[in-house]
Amino acid sequence: MTDALFLLESLASTSPQVGGEVLVDGSEGHHAVAVRRLRAGERVLVADGSGGGVRGEVVEASKAGLRVRVTEVLTETARPVRLVVAQALAKGDRAELAVEMLTEVGVDEVVPWQASRSVARWSADRVERGLGRWRSTAREAAKQSRRLRVPLVSDPVGTKALAARLAAADLALVLHEDASAPIAEVPLPAAGEVVVVVGPEGGISPEELAAFDEAGARTVRVGDHVLRTSTAGVVALAALLNR
Repeated sequence: MTDALFLLESLASTSPQVGGEVLVDGSEGHHAVAVRRLRAGERVLVADGSGGGVRGEVVEASKAGLRVRVTEVLTETARPVRLVVAQALAKGDRAELAVEMLTEVGVDEVVPWQASRSVARWSADRVERGLGRWRSTAREAAKQSRRLRVPLVSDPVGTKALAARLAAADLALVLHEDASAPIAEVPLPAAGEVVVVVGPEGGISPEELAAFDEAGARTVRVGDHVLRTSTAGVVALAALLNR
């Protein structure tokens, strides 16, 4: 059975060593003891969410959490190419499903985009709640996929701010059904940031496409058929990672 992973942000400041001990406390410790019912002798992974972590053996499980003896210190090295997906807000749980799958595939950052044709709208009083759900989804998906590095879910942006982000990227790609260039044929930078834009259910408007084109973005397609907003970014990211 695969070792369960728990996130402990304070791990980054403790510099754990083989033979030393780590205490998984708080909500993660409670989950490990009360929900997962882990006991002494079992193996677990503990990560700081920023690329560092340890593998170890549970020495004690109590109300205080898990006391873990470190058997291996781990490091998840960042790729030279940073992959960012600007995901349009979507109705229901489709956007959160996209965040979950993007995290499992290996995205570095997800940018919530309030597109003009998004059915879902994050009003001022809903931003924190929406961001909380997306960030919680990314965190849980990172644990599920045994990632030591939790992807960043940044603050939501409008089209103007997203266009500025695309202009600053080393490569900016917009997924669009009318594009002629397949994503598999686009030259990739050896290093830097690649930003992929995924539109909403209603599609990207002509005005948005024009703004992105002016920012230097290229429109690309990921296949012969139209994909849902919850899956298009995942397919695109997988294609880029395979490159």
